[in-house]
Amino acid sequence: MAKWYESPKVDQGIVISSRVRLARNLKKYPFPIRMKKEEAEAVIQQVKDAVINDRTPLGQSFHFYQVDTMPAGEKRMMVESHVISPVLLQQQKPCAVLVKDDETVSIMINEEDHIRIQTIFPGEDIDQAWDLADKLDNLIEETVEYAYNEHVGYITACPTNMGTGLRASFMVHVPSLEATGQINNLSQALSKFGITVRGIYGEGSASLGGIYQVSNQITLGQSEEEILKNLKNAIHLVKDQEQKVRKAIRERDEVGYEDRIYRALGVLQNARKISAQEAADCLSLLREGAQEGVLAWKASKPMYELFIAIQPCHMQKDGQKMAAERDVARASYLRAVFHEK
Repeated sequence: MAKWYESPKVDQGIVISSRVRLARNLKKYPFPIRMKKEEAEAVIQQVKDAVINDRTPLGQSFHFYQVDTMPAGEKRMMVESHVISPVLLQQQKPCAVLVKDDETVSIMINEEDHIRIQTIFPGEDIDQAWDLADKLDNLIEETVEYAYNEHVGYITACPTNMGTGLRASFMVHVPSLEATGQINNLSQALSKFGITVRGIYGEGSASLGGIYQVSNQITLGQSEEEILKNLKNAIHLVKDQEQKVRKAIRERDEVGYEDRIYRALGVLQNARKISAQEAADCLSLLREGAQEGVLAWKASKPMYELFIAIQPCHMQKDGQKMAAERDVARASYLRAVFHEK
């Protein structure tokens, strides 16, 4: 089954994807940081049984992975594909993830909270992501009791997630804002409205190829509908600012603008050795160039699918490779993609 990042929608605008994440905890167990091994295993089994069952057809579309026993490389590939978080990657206690066939859903078990329901859809479709997350939340709650307080809402390990437990985000490609340094000014402005700008893999991560995540900071004192409305307003501002800066850069030096894009294409078509960072920068330029009508020619794969494919652990999935070997393999892979007619 095709993955969400293989959809053409991921390249049709500044917004690459829409994500909703719900944090939940089971009432009768301590938070993961305080759990014993037996308790962690019990939580995994209860959540697994709540999702993979015969009550709905949806439950049959999930695969179960015991994350703490998986090889490190496979876990890192899951992070690179946005299936699990860097926090779950580092978890030493029993932890797991349930993943839907097309990777639009992953349910992390024993991350910072007992349950992290995550839904991702290509393009600007936060409402669909929320609708599916809400359905899964209700499905799980049919068989487990959540930690909930009528005054503060859902109880979470981190106080910043209390209330709705909802973190919604858009993954955006804003290379012009990054190149001019205006992404920092925009981030400061959005923070006044409870919106934060983070790196490609969320909190604590850096951007890659001009890609960031824009998400809500406030989960307490607002309804889910208010959170989503506020985020939608913010993303309109982000898109508007990126388009204005792109236009200004292009008008200032049209030839130079196009030259950078075509040079990036030349590198991807001919390089014999390329790092993940350089490849991401080149792909970023091509994605922008295609959207701005500079390039009529396109690769056979969506650009964001390539962003994932060139990451270190994806490059060495067929065997253990040193960094230099990965750079050679990455260049060979990209040459094959960008020489396709």
